Amino acid sequence: MQRLTFWEKFQSRYFSKSKYGKLFIYLCLTLWSMTTIFPLVWVVLNSFKNSREIITDTFSFPTDPTFQNYLKAFDTVNIGKSYLNSLIMSGSVVFFVLLFGGIAAFAMARMQFRLRGTLQMILIGSLLIPAFATIVPVYKMMIKMDLVNTYWALIIPQTAGNIPFAILVISAYMATIPKELEEASVMDGCSRWKMFTKVFLPISLPSFATVGTFVFLWSYNDLFSSLVLVSQEKVAPIVVLLSNVSSQYGTDYGLMTAAIAMTVIPVLIVYLLAQKTFEKGATTGAVKG
Repeated sequence: MQRLTFWEKFQSRYFSKSKYGKLFIYLCLTLWSMTTIFPLVWVVLNSFKNSREIITDTFSFPTDPTFQNYLKAFDTVNIGKSYLNSLIMSGSVVFFVLLFGGIAAFAMARMQFRLRGTLQMILIGSLLIPAFATIVPVYKMMIKMDLVNTYWALIIPQTAGNIPFAILVISAYMATIPKELEEASVMDGCSRWKMFTKVFLPISLPSFATVGTFVFLWSYNDLFSSLVLVSQEKVAPIVVLLSNVSSQYGTDYGLMTAAIAMTVIPVLIVYLLAQKTFEKGATTGAVKG
């Protein structure tokens, strides 16, 4: 028999038989969603206005929509190059995290070895260490390897920092896979690698998508590490460019809103494309029957 979560018990007890209770829930969710949607809509609308109209009439629809702010973002601040830098670095981080984290998660979930529990505790503990606490030794390492202001200066630290999260999430998902599948693959003569690629990897794709979504968002929005490790314009990601726009073109509100809108859009696209898989991977295995 499947156990109910706390929210499901609370909902069934107080709101399942009351239309007013359901109405209250939908009202709260609607108000909460509006607090998230309104700032985004405000930024997008103002990105089609000039700076004077943004100041004088900021909460209205643009009277004379213009794409000059977006054209200026590409011509003046070279936002296209920063887009490419962000996609290269964030995409590489996601690839390496899923590759190494997936293999390690398979070993953690389906193999027994000494100090396995200790290693798991170390992985959990590593999640409590903030990024700014390690930035000095990381920066020194990148200087010694002559990697500062290169793509690898951000790819390597972010990959290392996100692998513990990937191992814990994916291994928890793989641990719920029935042991009969593993035994059947052994009977068919599968090696450990083939067992991982042919059996566990396809079944665990929702957890990989969940981890990939989180890692992409964290890497894409990591301003602190980017300012320290890849601050030069030739390798600067989009978040560094946005920071420079706010400091150099602080009075050009049209350019700023256009740059913000173009920074947020890729994040929304990634999440919308992976939404169903993300939700499945985040909830499967959380409740056992």
